[in-house]
Parts: sequence; C-alpha cells; structure tokens
Amino acid sequence: MPLGRIPQSSYYDSHNRPGASLYRARQPYLIKNGITGLCIIGFVAGVYTFTMRSIGQDDFSDVPMPDAPASTAHAPHMSTVKSAGSA
Repeated sequence: MPLGRIPQSSYYDSHNRPGASLYRARQPYLIKNGITGLCIIGFVAGVYTFTMRSIGQDDFSDVPMPDAPASTAHAPHMSTVKSAGSA
C-alpha cells in the first residue's frame, strides 16, 4: 500500500455492488422498515380519502353567481410606445 493512502472500508465492492455484509447489516431492520412504510402509506391514503370525501360534500348552491361581464366594443389600437424612426 502506498504511503499516504487511507484504506477504505465499505459495504460496497469496487463495482459499487452491495456486499454480503451490507445485507447482513440491513436484515434486522427489513421487517420494521416495511411495516413503518406501510403505516405511512396508509396514513397518507386515509388523509387523502377523507379530504376528497369532505370536499365532495360541499354544496355551492347558496353562493350567488355574478352576472356575465358585459362585452365591450373593441377599442382602437392605441400604443404609448413611440416608434424608433420618429424623433
């Protein structure tokens, strides 16, 4: 080993593939993380479903609708920008 080079220990090999030690290190947490992920997904789905059902029950029949805007006659083109040719 050349001087000045720090040996690198990693769970990955030289081709960035996970080694057996990484699988052994993750194994105790696999079931707990899976259950936690399912709980989070279930909570998010429940909140989304509750929100959509609550919004779907809104009745806007008591809200007054404004009249349609009156169509105005087309105004002639008036520009405040002067052309570059006129001084």
